[in-house]
Amino acid sequence: MKKLAALTAAITATASTAFAGSVAMLAPVEMEMVAEEAGSMGGAGMWLIPLLVIALIFFSMKD
Repeated sequence: MKKLAALTAAITATASTAFAGSVAMLAPVEMEMVAEEAGSMGGAGMWLIPLLVIALIFFSMKD
């Protein structure tokens, strides 16, 4: 009877640790936000074109 009790205890201990699952915790991964900077209009002098259009409209209305 002692052998049966010892065998049952050994099987129970082995089975409980086998089905216990993973002990290690996985840390949640956070998504990294990447902000894109606005690109230029194409060149250093591209701001001159709208300025010239505004000047032409202004001078055409002056006459």
